[in-house]
Amino acid sequence: MKKILFIATGGTIACKTTENGLTPLMSSEELLSYVPAAKNFCTVDAIQIMNIDSTNMHPDYWVEMAKKVEEEYAHYDGFVIAHGTDTMAYTAAALSYLIQNSGKPVVITGSQRPIEMDVTDAKTNLLDSLRYASWSKASGVNVVFGGKVIAGTRARKMNTKSFDAFESINFPNIAAIQDKGIVQYIQNRPVHTSEPVFYHTMNPRVFAFKLIPGMDPKVLTMIEDQYDAFVLESYGVGGIPEGEKYDFHSVLESLIEHGKTVVLSTQAIYEGSDITVYRSGHVAKAEFGIMESYDMTMEATVTKLMWILGQTKNPAEIRRLFNTTIASDMLSQEWEWEE
Repeated sequence: MKKILFIATGGTIACKTTENGLTPLMSSEELLSYVPAAKNFCTVDAIQIMNIDSTNMHPDYWVEMAKKVEEEYAHYDGFVIAHGTDTMAYTAAALSYLIQNSGKPVVITGSQRPIEMDVTDAKTNLLDSLRYASWSKASGVNVVFGGKVIAGTRARKMNTKSFDAFESINFPNIAAIQDKGIVQYIQNRPVHTSEPVFYHTMNPRVFAFKLIPGMDPKVLTMIEDQYDAFVLESYGVGGIPEGEKYDFHSVLESLIEHGKTVVLSTQAIYEGSDITVYRSGHVAKAEFGIMESYDMTMEATVTKLMWILGQTKNPAEIRRLFNTTIASDMLSQEWEWEE
């Protein structure tokens, strides 16, 4: 029987109703008491490292979670982290970079309604997560939610209230959990057979800038000193506004001259960026050599940059690491278009 460590961090799953709204108050042991069936297939130890609304999640907490998994890695067969849904995708992506090449599963789950409610998805999600963490073929960082197993770098919360809250973006689901069974769709075992690699540093000085028509590019200049990397969330396959009034090109030139890392992403959820398709992007990439996120999610893009900038300040190494596929975060760096 597999031995699992259950790590509670708060979130809706642990909430109780108060006069100020839902508040995480339940302990890790209380949460486990709602899924007694887990005893049929695993033994579980429970710990509480925080009890917060996931709106209050930040990179220091991601490092703390990764350190706890590292400390206990030799003692357990798998790990389940209970987490709030609102920033779960960011946490899943961040842990995918902080915990690499793990042959053991690190499962992140939560719920849209508290576990103590009569109608809730919490019991199913928690039991499914413990089941998947106990499965011999499971590995790496994944989100288990609504019967889906999603790679940690590919999860995105798509619905604010529905139980089917998460989807895998630009990548297949790893597996499905149904009728107490697990149906595997793709193999996601570590490429290397060596021990897992844990990282302990993230640089939170990453700014995500969502373009809207008429946005003043000087906004970036005003905050330039506060950040080390900028992600420009552009339109469609990607373009950089230019012209007399809204000239982002001169601002980009300044950012790069001052040693800032600049990445272009897209506001479109599916299919990713390709900045060279249109002149508005092609010229900017040719002039400034900015990187792009391609088919990565925004959550993976920003947390990958935080991880990279926590390891190095060398521009060439930053570019190499960003363009290296880690935990299935990036499939295509070059898109082929038929004429």
